[in-house]
Amino acid sequence: MTGQSSTHGITMSAGGVVKTYASWDRGEHEREWRALNLLARYAPGLAPLPLEADLRAEPPVIVMSRLDGVPLRGRAVTPGQIEAMAEAITTLHASVPEPVLTGLAPSPWNPRVAVAKARRLRAERPYPGEDPLVLRAFAVGAEWLDSRPLDELAEATVTPVFGLSDGNLANYLWDGECVRLVDWEDSGRSDRAFELAEVVEHVSRFDGEFDGSALLEHFDLTTAETDRIREVRRLLALVWLHMLGPGGLFAERNADDALERQGKRVLSLFA
Repeated sequence: MTGQSSTHGITMSAGGVVKTYASWDRGEHEREWRALNLLARYAPGLAPLPLEADLRAEPPVIVMSRLDGVPLRGRAVTPGQIEAMAEAITTLHASVPEPVLTGLAPSPWNPRVAVAKARRLRAERPYPGEDPLVLRAFAVGAEWLDSRPLDELAEATVTPVFGLSDGNLANYLWDGECVRLVDWEDSGRSDRAFELAEVVEHVSRFDGEFDGSALLEHFDLTTAETDRIREVRRLLALVWLHMLGPGGLFAERNADDALERQGKRVLSLFA
């Protein structure tokens, strides 16, 4: 779950793309290097090729191949591009063999962390402003968080997948034919329902036009996954509502109407 702030710098060289990390205390550089190597082996073409790295430098540096394409963030994402997104996500989730996947650490952004974050934000009882719609969204969300057994959501037994775990549409590059993925700093073992909910509910959709429901239609979901996606979408939407509210982490980084739009989103998910 990232917004518009950057945790790295990018420069182009004759040898490829040089990524220098501005923060790495969470192991972002190690996760990205591991992901690039895994995908080079199991899903070549889906992500940049890893060329070289100095993971012990301060700051750490990774050099990777350059991918053609434009980010889907800030655009009216077409049905064809949504289909290509679904194909890329499906390839990713099926890429890493289960014996390898089992040995990987969970993504740092996962259901357990999301539940803890939602509970912490709720406990802080932030000032939501005076907008009646936003006030209603906060109230509906608070009632759900207080009554829903969220530990079941965090501890459910799910089929693991390798996930990007960052729904920012800027990470999806369209080259005119297919979608490739970049920025693997939060990647790790995850589950399909959480990963899809993360993409659909990320507030990068505010910068353009993106039909998350159309994306979900491209996946053959089980009943359990459909139910889980609904609940995770509610959870993530509430986290974003708090972060977009007055004094929230992303309050100053998005459009003036972002909080109102997120309030509408929350209410629609609980309708």
